[in-house]
Amino acid sequence: MTTDSAAGGGDGHRVGQDATASGHAVVVQAGRDSTVTVHHGDRARVAWPVRVGVPPPPADHHQDRRAYALLVEVLTSGRAAVVVGAPQHAGVVVSGLGGVGKSQLAARHAWSVWADPVVDVAVWVSALSRDAIVTAYAEAATRVLVEQDPLIADRPPEQAAGRFREWLAATPRRWLIVLDDVQDPADLRGLDPPPGSGGQVVVTSRRRDAVVGRRGHRVIELDVFTPHEALAYLTEALAGTTDGGDRDKLAGLADELGCLPLALSQAAAYLVDQPLLTVTAYRAMLADKRRTLAELTPPEHALPEHQATIAVTWAVSIDRADRADDPARPRGAGLARPLLEIAALLDPNGIPLTAFTAPPVLDHLTTLTGRPVDPDDVHDGLTRLHRFNLITLTPDRHARAVAVHALVQRTVRDTLTPKRLHTLVRTSADALHTIWPDIDTLHPDLAQALRSNTTTLHAHTTAALLTPSLHDVLKRAGNSLGVSGQVHAAIAYWHTLHNHTDSQLGPDHLDTLTTRSNLARRQGEAGDPAGAITEYEALLADQLRVLGPDHPHTLTTRSNLASWRGEAGDPAGAVTGCEALLADRLRVLGPDHPDTLATRNNLAHWRAEAGDPAGAVTEYEALLADQLRVLGPDHPHTLITRSNLASWRGEAGDPAGAVTEYEALLADRLRVLGPDHPDTLITRNNLAHWRAEAGDPAGAVAELEALLPDQLRVLGPDHPDTLITRNNLARWQGRAGDPAGAVTELEALLADQLRVLGPDHPHTLATRSNLASWRGEAGDPAGAVTEYEALLADQLRVLGPDHPDTLATRNNLAHWRAEAGDPAGAVAEYEALLPDQLRVLGPDHPDTLATRNNLARWQGRAGDPAGAVTEYEALLADGLRVLGPNHPDTLTTRNNLASWRGRAGDPAGAVTEYEALLADQLRVLGPNHPSTLTTRNNLTSWREAVARGTDTGA
Repeated sequence: MTTDSAAGGGDGHRVGQDATASGHAVVVQAGRDSTVTVHHGDRARVAWPVRVGVPPPPADHHQDRRAYALLVEVLTSGRAAVVVGAPQHAGVVVSGLGGVGKSQLAARHAWSVWADPVVDVAVWVSALSRDAIVTAYAEAATRVLVEQDPLIADRPPEQAAGRFREWLAATPRRWLIVLDDVQDPADLRGLDPPPGSGGQVVVTSRRRDAVVGRRGHRVIELDVFTPHEALAYLTEALAGTTDGGDRDKLAGLADELGCLPLALSQAAAYLVDQPLLTVTAYRAMLADKRRTLAELTPPEHALPEHQATIAVTWAVSIDRADRADDPARPRGAGLARPLLEIAALLDPNGIPLTAFTAPPVLDHLTTLTGRPVDPDDVHDGLTRLHRFNLITLTPDRHARAVAVHALVQRTVRDTLTPKRLHTLVRTSADALHTIWPDIDTLHPDLAQALRSNTTTLHAHTTAALLTPSLHDVLKRAGNSLGVSGQVHAAIAYWHTLHNHTDSQLGPDHLDTLTTRSNLARRQGEAGDPAGAITEYEALLADQLRVLGPDHPHTLTTRSNLASWRGEAGDPAGAVTGCEALLADRLRVLGPDHPDTLATRNNLAHWRAEAGDPAGAVTEYEALLADQLRVLGPDHPHTLITRSNLASWRGEAGDPAGAVTEYEALLADRLRVLGPDHPDTLITRNNLAHWRAEAGDPAGAVAELEALLPDQLRVLGPDHPDTLITRNNLARWQGRAGDPAGAVTELEALLADQLRVLGPDHPHTLATRSNLASWRGEAGDPAGAVTEYEALLADQLRVLGPDHPDTLATRNNLAHWRAEAGDPAGAVAEYEALLPDQLRVLGPDHPDTLATRNNLARWQGRAGDPAGAVTEYEALLADGLRVLGPNHPDTLTTRNNLASWRGRAGDPAGAVTEYEALLADQLRVLGPNHPSTLTTRNNLTSWREAVARGTDTGA
């Protein structure tokens, strides 16, 4: 029997997602279909009991409080306990603020069960954000569910967290979940642990609405210390000091501090550090400072008067921390207050230690103190603040080593003059920008901390980071969201920033136009290229009016507009746009400017996408020579061009050449960028792809299996590149002989893409196409038809009838309709598709040629082998002209022509053509390539047919 080979899209044109760098972008599609694998190792066992997180250590001089007995009573009854600050009464307000001991109350109970082996699972979550809750739950899931779900560690955090929550609701085991300091009730949506007889839930929050709409939760309002508790606390804390035994003086101090535990602890720490200072003298200092420090502005819930006293307490502590213990060795003297001023502008949940030792901060401190300040001085200053409980140092948390109570921050901020505030804001922003890593994905925890610190800084001081111009750290934070794969969060960020610049700077300000450009880009990356085009067209009109046609930003917008036209399905329009842009950039910037070279790169790319890969190879070769001369061999743009050249060399019919070039490129990227750089990881993906295309799908599977863990570690499970690798791995797993495995992997991938990217994203739609195709390959052609019909309806709605992906789906639907037993129906669909492809893509586009191949094949299968021969002869003539004699699609067409010539009654002619084809395949592909082996098999079959005097049958 003869075997037909697929030409290009061949017997089923498939859309794919292989990653290829292009222009200033990092990834473009370069394959037909693509796809993931699952690693199975030794079955892990759960090590009971499971403990996740660590409760804070018990506070010194702990006081038994009535609320603790109530907490135990609530938990024993099977209800969840929510601990919040109490409402205002007796001249004290603590509602919504920290410092009353909520976390300590929860920690006391947690520690009481932490060592109890009867409690199987105990989890302490610092629930400062949904991200923190999800992370803790996901960690618990990897330890608790590893037997039920061996792949739990590889699942996206949100999915793993959800599974852990489901386990809590169903398990008979005993467990405790503590969600400490919940900031927003919305953070608990879908994650709120279910209270029950087997489990205990404790939530602490500054917000009284932390349990709105949740049944089975008992709210415990924790007040400040009672006078008795406050006196007992001070008596124990100050035992052995000058006035430690004078209960009247201590009671007076407790009263003046409003019995607030946080204020009491700071006052006690200050007094213990100053053994010669009496309580009476300390109270006098408080009174004196009260006359000079600004009072706190009441918050939304009306702060009490005593809170000003708290500010005085902190100010006195700051003054003491600022003093030099030894005038000859000042070290951190004079640095406590300015360091705390910087900390007061950043994220209270944690600030990178390096932010305080960055050159902009060191220069600021040097100017303030009049002496050189180095990192050791800063460390000493931070240690002084830590000693007086004004900050909390956790050095082992590199990304969030410095934490500050939000009330301390507010107290400090309200003492700043507008001029000083502006200086501090710009200094802090400069510091964050300075320590931002070049590659976010190598340090995801630090990048996330820097984003949250930037957001906090901007929220407190919106105008300061917009004048005199948009600070670079705001741009960096927005780009960081995009690089991390959070495309929808990036859109929201740039939308908010655009609103700020528009209102503060005006619609025609350069920074406002810049935010619009970034917003349009992220909209396209989120799966809406048509929307990106609309935004860029409107932006271009305004830039032409405001900046003029030759401004660099205007030219950049034209470049982006051309690229998104191509991404939206109009590669010919992208070519036209790039050609016009290149002429203007040559005139304005000259031939050697990086932007001119980048335009040549983009032009070559879209020329290839429009159906001329051989022409693109020629343009890339010329571009590479110029980049080597102008930029040098190690410049990122030079390396990107090498990647694109290798990819399109493969697309033009030389997959072995693509492998050779990618192997050389990988060596250089490892040397220049390192193994974890995203471009290095993309190169590994592309190398695997072309290794498979060159005839080694098993080798590709092995390379992708090695790549995926590195991407999961560096980029995370939801990053677009990670998802693309899973897609490619599934594809080559199918091509290596496991189509059912490919279906399983694609089903898992599709679920994640629907969650991360949404149903209308191009990559989600492409995965649906690949899943339908492999479902057919796995033996269910009717299922493939059903899935392609549903996909086509969505692509017509999302992409429109003329988008290349929509046309490709029509091709695939026709193919699987034929495989499901309706070749005549397939012929009718191909005949309807071909005129649309000729109109939209042109006669020489690879997809048009692939449809002609498929039409010829099914025309023969429908009972017209002579008609198939005629169609294949015409297709071969065009293939030789467009692709050349050595292109894989040209060789495939020759194989199919020979087969149908034999089936049309000329077996001797088939033998002659197969003999000529085999000689060329041996020369071009080598003896072990699958296509060469197929031709050998077909040649043998037709020789036997000639000997029998028959054909091989249709």
